[in-house]
Amino acid sequence: MPRPLRVAIVGAGPAGIYAADALLKSETAADPGVSIDLFERMPAPFGLIRYGVAPDHPRIKGIITALHQVLDKPQIRLFGNVDYPRDIDLDDLRAFYDAVIFSTGAMADRDMSIPGLDLDGSYGAADFVSWYDGHPDVPRTWPLEAEKVAVLGVGNVALDVARVLAKTADELLPTEIPQNVYDGLKANRALEVHVFGRRGPAQAKFSPMELRELDHSPNIEVIVDPEDIDYDAGSIETRRGNKQSDMVAKTLENWAIRDVGDRPHKLFLHFFESPAEILGEDGKVVGLRTERTALDGTGNVQGTGEFKDWDVQSVYRAVGYLSEKLPKLPWDLETGTVPDEGGRVVEEGGAHLASTYVTGWIRRGPVGLIGHTKGDANETVANLLADHAAGRLHTPTSPDPEAVYAFLTGREVRFTTWDGWYKLDAAERALGEPHGRERVKLVEREDMLRESGA
Repeated sequence: MPRPLRVAIVGAGPAGIYAADALLKSETAADPGVSIDLFERMPAPFGLIRYGVAPDHPRIKGIITALHQVLDKPQIRLFGNVDYPRDIDLDDLRAFYDAVIFSTGAMADRDMSIPGLDLDGSYGAADFVSWYDGHPDVPRTWPLEAEKVAVLGVGNVALDVARVLAKTADELLPTEIPQNVYDGLKANRALEVHVFGRRGPAQAKFSPMELRELDHSPNIEVIVDPEDIDYDAGSIETRRGNKQSDMVAKTLENWAIRDVGDRPHKLFLHFFESPAEILGEDGKVVGLRTERTALDGTGNVQGTGEFKDWDVQSVYRAVGYLSEKLPKLPWDLETGTVPDEGGRVVEEGGAHLASTYVTGWIRRGPVGLIGHTKGDANETVANLLADHAAGRLHTPTSPDPEAVYAFLTGREVRFTTWDGWYKLDAAERALGEPHGRERVKLVEREDMLRESGA
């Protein structure tokens, strides 16, 4: 009797789980079957949704419900707290599986080429997000002494960072934030948050709903300068061809013409201001210098030579995430991705790396919303199955599912399981119940391993 197709997926965030779901829905899943093992370096699954989405976004976190249903399938196993390549590398995986899919995402900050990035008070947004989301591998405290803060970027991550900085700690208390994050935000001194974009309203990458949510807080006054509402032919074409861009522009227009209210925290959205330098004194941030830009007719902008210094004491750059290079895989330094064709990993000479695939942000870069990774997963899995049907996959030497358990145990890896996630989930919910909260997230890795029964 033929054995099931054995597939390892490295990374148990949305991209990896969508790939598992696509495998289960394929014809191969019925005959002769598919056996899938997900490897995740965190003790808990769900990746970006657990550690990259702001805690006051329960709507987005609701995606976990759908991902949960996939991981409940008996053909899937979870190995949490397993690091690639420290605990298991590509050669090890090849011994146990017919194919390997990498879906490790992107969690580091992309750099900017402006002076002053190394000053005290200059931060990457990804590091701040990891802190307020209770990532176990980052410090437990965050410096929040600045009264005036700049956020560079006009995407949803920039909005998340700005909103968390502008809200009060008590507004965020009903969410799942850990105690150390609440204590840190309680001491936050920020009264003004300035978000800067180098182009105009039509080019902003906010999603309409996330943008509108800024105005829902009783403590945040969102302010847009009427002079920043400007469009050229390229901008008008963008609005006509993209409903979301048009909705964002209309929201910004409405905010620009209204009177400024009296909410205590001010959140300014600036456009046509290109960051030129983070200003410092005695090694600390004391300001931000921007160059005014102007539209060139195509929707792009050019510098005007007019500079302005802004009085801020900290700067957060939210200009994109960057994936970490994966050992034993080819790497594109410019894009920060694994080169591929339809999800098949491509080596430097152009040949496909046998039985090795990628999906999600490690494949195409950190663009698009969470749901967009479904299309990625479907294409990658379709090509994996085509290679399987054509006999192009290698044959593992130890395909017995129990061999992986023996390997990890032999290396003394304290791995967690899907059953362990249920235990951790129950423990976090129990922490929140006395306070009327859905959960309180555990932060310390050791606490997570203990509650998971690693």
